[in-house]
Amino acid sequence: MTSAATSIKNGNLVAFPTETVYGLGADATNDDAIARIYKVKGRPTGHPLIVHFSSIGNLDKWARDIPEYAVNLARAFWPGPMTLILPRTDLAKDFITGSQDNVGIRIPSHTVALALLKEFEEQGGLGVAAPSANRFGAVSPTTASAVEIELADFLSESDQILDGGPCLVGVESTIINCTQKKPSILRPGAITKEMIEDALGVTIDLNSSNSESIQIKAAGLLESHYAPNAKVFITGSPRSGDGFIALASIATPEGVIRLANPENNDEYARTLYNALRQGDALGINNIYAHLAEDIGVGVAVNDRLRKAAE
Repeated sequence: MTSAATSIKNGNLVAFPTETVYGLGADATNDDAIARIYKVKGRPTGHPLIVHFSSIGNLDKWARDIPEYAVNLARAFWPGPMTLILPRTDLAKDFITGSQDNVGIRIPSHTVALALLKEFEEQGGLGVAAPSANRFGAVSPTTASAVEIELADFLSESDQILDGGPCLVGVESTIINCTQKKPSILRPGAITKEMIEDALGVTIDLNSSNSESIQIKAAGLLESHYAPNAKVFITGSPRSGDGFIALASIATPEGVIRLANPENNDEYARTLYNALRQGDALGINNIYAHLAEDIGVGVAVNDRLRKAAE
């Protein structure tokens, strides 16, 4: 882990596992290293990145005017699959925030990610910016081999890919806007609306449509995202040779290629991206997916499927 942290400190990129998906990390204070993230991913430069660190004690280095409810969320769900959008300090430069006055931050719970971040901080680092380790708009990787397939042609010999096994959650973190009097969910994830409401004792909005939320740019908010090469459909019926993803209780139509048959929403989230990638590996042109049950992490699964189908 020391060599990977040193590599980031020296301005290189390191792909590493989190509990959600694999991230492509760089020193969040190094504008040249961050520029390489955008180049490797083919990501629009105005699209903000999420800063990762290892301890809630680093929160006020990156964020200011932190509301009490945001502190309560951090205490309840960090380390874990939750990103908070907060007013930025001077440490969070325009090349991280997309020139916004706020910054996305999180503490992942994966042991490899935490070990990397702690070692980086022991070497004097302040935070690692890490979007998902895939080309922009494509399916996020949930294994090291998927990162290799996706980015090997774009990484340099000095960059690294850390293998921490398959990601346990499988979809990106919940993003919560904490720049207003009341939090709202910008992107659903494994930390659900119900969990947040239970932790805070208040009712919150999902994908709030008020004008302040609309102005915020954050990861994964584009209408079309998380898309494989295949065309994804969430309505209609598959034909012979098409791919099919649905809960195990739903039978596979004759001649259709079953890509995943998860038993529940948690398994659906964990296997979704691998199933979409498998469809591409098999050269399937059309993938039909039944939506998950619209509760818990199923809300996030359905969000990703709808964006993949755009």
